[in-house]
Amino acid sequence: MPQYGQISCAQAFRLIGTPDAPAIFDVRTDEDVAALPRMIPTARQIPHSAIATLTDPPGSAIVVCTKGRKLSEGAAAMLRARGWQAEVLEGGTLAWKAAGLPMVPVATLPKRGTPWVTRHRPKIDRIACPWLIRRFIDPTAPFLFVAPAEVADVADRFQAIPYDIEGVAFSHRGTDCSFDALLDDFGLHTEALDRIALVIRGADTDRHDLAPQAAGLLALSVGLSRMFRDDLQQLGAGIALYDALYRWARDGHEEGHDWPAGRPE
Repeated sequence: MPQYGQISCAQAFRLIGTPDAPAIFDVRTDEDVAALPRMIPTARQIPHSAIATLTDPPGSAIVVCTKGRKLSEGAAAMLRARGWQAEVLEGGTLAWKAAGLPMVPVATLPKRGTPWVTRHRPKIDRIACPWLIRRFIDPTAPFLFVAPAEVADVADRFQAIPYDIEGVAFSHRGTDCSFDALLDDFGLHTEALDRIALVIRGADTDRHDLAPQAAGLLALSVGLSRMFRDDLQQLGAGIALYDALYRWARDGHEEGHDWPAGRPE
């Protein structure tokens, strides 16, 4: 059981991917990162000595080091002194790895705040991917929606990552969608995210036999695209939709619903 000021790996992982997830600060040394070059999803690498100069407004945070000892204990205490609600990850990254929880390869991580760009008027994959990126890769990532013919040039001129267009890294691969490509390359396969991926794949490629929820996701996605002329407003509504889909996939996928037996018609 975690001690005072600590949080277990299982407890921390249940917070990641939700709208109110805490900030995660990885204060491992460069040598420790080189020994395990992977990061907990959404983690931000920051030297322990720089915690005192952090300019972010106080909020909730989880501090991570290799074993959950001196570096994270000291950094968390420093954050608490500055008004944060900070906890230490029990056992650190070694415990996280031992638990088999997803970790993102450092080599694949874009610089924090890097923009992503795709075609305007999104429907399914182009909303699902931003949700995954914001919730599991970079919470600060901005998204650009532009004319289809301009995606490649905008990516080049604005140092943005293109997605869900032909000929780029994060796009359809065979029968898989761009969402699948992100799961593959960022090491984010979990039961819940794989369950969502199947629904997205069925909805985005018109293969509703893959998952019974695919037709519903298509209907809701088309409805959102008709409700909003502004792509960013649609993205905001879509993020909430995928938040709900994630909670279904993680906690409620076995639940059904029917009119209670014995009720008069």
